Amino acid sequence: MPKAGIIYNDIKPIACRIAEEWRDKLTSEGWEVCMATGEGGILGYSEPDRPVCHTPIDYLTPPGFNSEMKFALVLGGDGTVLSAFRQVAPCGIPLLTVNTGHLGFLTESYLNQLQPAIEGVLNGNFTIEERAMLTVQLFREETLLWEALCLNEVVIHREPLTSMCHFEIEIGKHAPVDIAADGIIVSTPTGSTAYSLSAGGPVVTPDVPVLQLVPICPHSLASRALVFSDQEPITIFPANPNRLVMVADGNAGCYILPDDRVRIQRSPYTARFIRLRDIEFFRILREKLGWGLPHVAKPTSVELP
Repeated sequence: MPKAGIIYNDIKPIACRIAEEWRDKLTSEGWEVCMATGEGGILGYSEPDRPVCHTPIDYLTPPGFNSEMKFALVLGGDGTVLSAFRQVAPCGIPLLTVNTGHLGFLTESYLNQLQPAIEGVLNGNFTIEERAMLTVQLFREETLLWEALCLNEVVIHREPLTSMCHFEIEIGKHAPVDIAADGIIVSTPTGSTAYSLSAGGPVVTPDVPVLQLVPICPHSLASRALVFSDQEPITIFPANPNRLVMVADGNAGCYILPDDRVRIQRSPYTARFIRLRDIEFFRILREKLGWGLPHVAKPTSVELP
């Protein structure tokens, strides 16, 4: 019996209803269907008095989800997609992502296209695009306190965000660099169109094997975004007397104390997107962010009444 999964945003009634409908449809067609909510990929926040507040990366997979699954359907917005990949990436399950939210930059299809989309998957008319993910870990001395799997980015900043921070950063075997800024972002190519873009970082096409380091409001004209090989691990030391906050994919994080260190590297797991048509990244930039649209010429003269 073939096996499929459904991950949905349970705070949206439309996503709940569609999830139940397709569970019943697939079951009637001989599929074994497992269901889970996107909440399982929300990592939570540690507290200063409880710094250890994390579930190991490999333990986030929902019950019944495993490498035997042909695919999983995701119903939600970008937040649900990010959460879903944290849950299933270790199993290598490809996801058909369907937008029930707003922008839906990471989603492949819409609700009004769901029927032909799933039919295309069932008939094998799709390709799989693999996107790089990050493994981020917080150490205190040699103890692992917190870890997460990220598709977009890791952000480190001070509370409040507008306060200046100092960081010592080692990239691979290169000499350490010092950065003074409101915070720093370490982003994948997928995340280059998210927070990194808002902070002035470049857009990177998903097939380029790089990461980028983007200072947030740096206190120097010399501190600018840096793009480097994704084979280079990153170690970040907070050069501050006060604690910092680290946030993964915008939804969860932990506190960083002055003697802690953060290690970020490309994960061995990838996000596997089901694509129903040829991958055209510039088309997505144009549709979702308005990139590359032609300028509208202004009239050379105005005829007065």
